Parts: sequence; structure tokens; C-alpha cells
Amino acid sequence: MIIGPLLMLGLFVLPLWNITLEAPQYPIPLGMNMHINKFTDVHEFDIKNINLMNHYVGMQYIPETIPEFKIFPIAIAVMTVLGVLVGVFANYKWFLGWFVVMSLLGIAGMYDFYLWEYDYGHNLDPKAIMSFKNPDGSQMGFQPPIFGTKHILNFVAHSYPRSGAYMMFAGMIMTLVAFFVGKKEAKSNID
Repeated sequence: MIIGPLLMLGLFVLPLWNITLEAPQYPIPLGMNMHINKFTDVHEFDIKNINLMNHYVGMQYIPETIPEFKIFPIAIAVMTVLGVLVGVFANYKWFLGWFVVMSLLGIAGMYDFYLWEYDYGHNLDPKAIMSFKNPDGSQMGFQPPIFGTKHILNFVAHSYPRSGAYMMFAGMIMTLVAFFVGKKEAKSNID
């Protein structure tokens, strides 16, 4: 239970998520890593090039910072400390409680990511240089997938977790395993 929450500290140095854009005009795909406190280029100037390209269809610029960059590090630090304290001082039943709270925070974070992507891909400037319409005449959206691969005009957008997310998932699984081990040990002590 102690090691699982400590693995989440990897989020402070490793990327949580990545979005990559492939297109014929970019022999080296453009990519952006999302950390819990910043966006970073995969290759130098990738975010600048994504912003320039997106400007033509009226998409917003990828900002330097977002409010979540202040909230996520605090949430991860608090959950790490709580997880270690639960592991040291609490009954195994608390292990499951920590796992549930962390899962709910993860779901809330993914939902927030979806809302950000939706706004980013659909809230387009009506005065954009280029305007694309769906077959029904509505404005085409350019939202990248929250998870997976999606074709957007001549681009292929990929959105997948990165090493920080895998460390967090591994840590969460470890806490779940700790719960079942603790439950089994408690049951064997009763028998």
C-alpha cells in the first residue's frame, strides 16, 4: 500500500498523456506531451507548429498554462501522502477507500480533459481563414480523440497515456492488490 501511492510521484517528472498528429506535410509527426503541470513539445517547436496550423481553421491556441496545472499537482501530492499514511496506520479496508477516491479523481480528470478537448476542437473562430463543413452543413469539429486514433481531414491524431500515467495505474493496482492481500490475511487470522 505504501509503494503504490509513491509511484504516483513519477507524475511530477514524467508525461501523463501524449497527442501526436501525423500528416503527409509533416514527415516527422507533431506531438505534444501533457504533464500534470505543463504542456511540452515532443520535438522542438511542435506546439508552436500545432498552434500555427490550427489557427487556419479557427482553433484556439494551446495555452501556456491552464487552471488544472495548479490543481493536479496538489491533488497528486495529497493523495500520495494520504496513501502512505493509510498504508502505515490504517486497516486494509482503508486501502480500498483510497483506491476508490483515486479512481474517482482519475475519472474526473479524464472528463475534464474531454471537456477541454471538446472546447478546443469545436469552439472555432467563425472568421477563420478556412472553414470546413460536415455533410449536413454544420461546422466540422477538430477534436482529437480522448483515447485512441482518429482521422481529421488529412491528419491522423493519436492520443495515448505515457509513462507517468502507467506509473499511476501500476500504483493504483498495487493498492488494490494490497487490499485483497490484507483481506485474505484478516480472514486467515479469524479462522
